[in-house]
Amino acid sequence: MFGHKKKVRYAVVGGGQISQQAFMPGIGRTDNSELAALVTGDPVKADNLAKLYGIKAWSYEQYDELLKSGEIDAVYVATPNFLHLQYAVPALEAGIHVLLEKPMASSVAEAEQIIAAQKKGGAKLMIAYRLHNEPGTVEMITRARDGEFGELRSFVSVFAQNVAEANSRGHNGYWGGPVPDMGTYPLNAVRNLFGQEPIAVHAIGTRTPGRGFNFHDTVAVTLRFPDERVAQFSVSYATASAEFFQLVGTKASIHASPAFMFGPKIGITYVEKTSAGSKTHSFDPVEQFGNETQYFSNCILEDLHPEADGEEGLFDMRVLAAIERSLDTGETVTLEPASRSRHVEPDQALKLKPAKEPSEDEMISIIPQSA
Repeated sequence: MFGHKKKVRYAVVGGGQISQQAFMPGIGRTDNSELAALVTGDPVKADNLAKLYGIKAWSYEQYDELLKSGEIDAVYVATPNFLHLQYAVPALEAGIHVLLEKPMASSVAEAEQIIAAQKKGGAKLMIAYRLHNEPGTVEMITRARDGEFGELRSFVSVFAQNVAEANSRGHNGYWGGPVPDMGTYPLNAVRNLFGQEPIAVHAIGTRTPGRGFNFHDTVAVTLRFPDERVAQFSVSYATASAEFFQLVGTKASIHASPAFMFGPKIGITYVEKTSAGSKTHSFDPVEQFGNETQYFSNCILEDLHPEADGEEGLFDMRVLAAIERSLDTGETVTLEPASRSRHVEPDQALKLKPAKEPSEDEMISIIPQSA
């Protein structure tokens, strides 16, 4: 369709920590994508980041003008998730492709509106599940699906960090808190490892004394799946950092750590235990944000349907909404049976070399996440 020199031109919508630390440096590792614009409400960010990357900055008030400008092909939406709807929908309706940070939105209804906009406008939508293009994760999902660990029975995970209450994640209620932000990782991992959708959800939340969050800062979730499979994960904004998952089958168990994080020195690793002994599978750090951008741009240029599409985002959203209901009511929430139409394919794994990340003090006008 296009020559290899064609590059997809991206505007970054939201100049917060994830954009500055990861997406903007990472896109430079791709050979089919380029940074063309930044949308921000902060004039200092607009000025400094536009100079740093040699791009044009636009204000949020100019967003519709940008979409019509002919200067971009796609947007990377990295605003807080309660603002995703208002930036994803106009782009999709204008025929501009959207790479949308997870979780997809802040309600199931919003997620459905975004999918409707994608169908109406015909542009491509991908939810930014960066691990769907990371070699270690793709290998674990593929091996689980191929039955190499036997019949899968259970999954357990912890993902936790100490978040500053002053950061936007610290005071925007349940949908800005640890379950949608961090819980999406173990949730998405188990859905893909099991290759199934949960049928029941129960959650218990606690609030750490002395912390000022306006939500449960530590939450434990239990999920029931078809075929008598169970999963549990705990997430927190008020503890030391922790990240791992354990998948147990009838032939093998695997313990993955690091399992969810990214960075120039973080390589996804898992230990496989069987009756024959223990084996460690280590993967080199990769440019996870560049990988997903390379993959999405390839889908745009070759007119392919991205795997981590709106349906994948919606299937996580409906579980996140059920967790919120369970926290509110104390009851187990039943989910309608569902099955996804796509799954992660081995050739999605990419190996771009990690970009250098700016440190927290090098980033412009951010309130660091870490407390």
